[in-house]
Amino acid sequence: METYDLVVIGGGAGGLVTASGAARLGAKTALIERERLGGECLWTGCVPSKALIRSANVKHLMEHAGSYGFTDQTVPVDFSKVMRRMRDVIAAVQPHDDPERFRKMGVEVIEGRAVFTGPDRLEVSASGGSRVLKSRRFCIAVGAGPLIPPIEGLDRVPYMTHLNFFDQTRQPEHLLIVGGGPVGCEMGQTFHRLGSRVTIIEALDRILSKDDRETAGLLHEILVKEGVRMEIGVRAEKVEQQGDRIRLTCSRDGRSFAVEGDAILIAAGKRVRTEGFGLEAAGVQFDPGGIRVDRFMRTTNPRIFACGDVTGGYPFTHTAEYQAGLVVTNALVPLLRRKADDRVVPWCTFTDPELAQVGLTEEQARQQFGQDGYRVWRFSVKDNDRHIIERETQGAVKLLTRPNGRILGCTILSAGAGDLIHEVALALRKKGTTADISGMIHVYPTRAQASKRASDRYFSEKFFGGRIPKVMSWWLRQVRPKAT
Repeated sequence: METYDLVVIGGGAGGLVTASGAARLGAKTALIERERLGGECLWTGCVPSKALIRSANVKHLMEHAGSYGFTDQTVPVDFSKVMRRMRDVIAAVQPHDDPERFRKMGVEVIEGRAVFTGPDRLEVSASGGSRVLKSRRFCIAVGAGPLIPPIEGLDRVPYMTHLNFFDQTRQPEHLLIVGGGPVGCEMGQTFHRLGSRVTIIEALDRILSKDDRETAGLLHEILVKEGVRMEIGVRAEKVEQQGDRIRLTCSRDGRSFAVEGDAILIAAGKRVRTEGFGLEAAGVQFDPGGIRVDRFMRTTNPRIFACGDVTGGYPFTHTAEYQAGLVVTNALVPLLRRKADDRVVPWCTFTDPELAQVGLTEEQARQQFGQDGYRVWRFSVKDNDRHIIERETQGAVKLLTRPNGRILGCTILSAGAGDLIHEVALALRKKGTTADISGMIHVYPTRAQASKRASDRYFSEKFFGGRIPKVMSWWLRQVRPKAT
């Protein structure tokens, strides 16, 4: 039996950060992955999707070159080249997650399937046999897989999820997407811009249900205006293959209708991976929502920690990395242990324009503080000079504050919103106010000035509304030099 200071199960973002951090602290560390290091983000998520988004956006820009003083162009799509470019991007990023890189850090990378056989040990099965590992601490970072909705006949058609969507070799003529979340919206717009017809079917009454309803509604309108067909408040009930076509029967308000395409993507969310790891034998409690962890990322077995999607929290690479940092400290240096703080978690959907969110949405602010307990300050990006220069005039900044100006949350619909949101996120984390953003000097001309302008609205109402202008006008008349 081999012994370690820390054994990490899962080679995605959370597992990689945990293993590398532990090894750099001098801990004897093993990292177990049954497929390939890099996880969803590298192979089937963030990297390939953003590579395709970039290609589609370049095509869209070229087709609208007239807006920039050139001639609009018809841009034919060589789908194989687009997908090859995507694979080239993955290959360029992959060395960051290469097993040899982690071995050089001192991590023992083990390829195999890990199953707990007790509270302090597990068995790793691989093609060459099995090994038993004992460790002082463990970290479970096995992520989540696609959630497959109960659609009749789905198991009899060649449907795609994010796990195999990027393996396509033929561009769909009409792509059906079940799910109007981030994946559905991003890939829907992308494939529409690449030349496919796209229909998005969403069971809820809106897309992007975790984001601010008003701002997500603006994005909905933009996607529809581009030509993406949106079927909202629709339940996908039955799917069948008819030759080379896929027929999806849906219902809305008790009425059935069908849509037909030649490819279908299931993007209905994620399902945590908790089966097949022997969690019961390890004394780790879990439910359909994920592994139970405390604020220190410990499971119900104090030897075992967990991070990332498997905990059922925010399903983002950046939160997995943040939690991994906590695991390294709390598992190996308990005197310096830190609590997880998920009050300020920014995220972004990388459509064009991007939709970024941090803190409370308006619905959440209303529930928490009541109708009079918060204020909303908006600034349309069509009035920002840099957005005008770039012809990126669709979107807005929506800032939520308490009546005293303390920031509660922000939603940004804009080109580059994923970058712009961090300024507000920092102010929110520091319990800041609109004065912190409005009073800071922003480079001109930049998109970031839109956030400043939204913050300025608070002071415009406070100082240029009500009685203050009247009082100031009276006082200035008193001190004004007399005419001679």
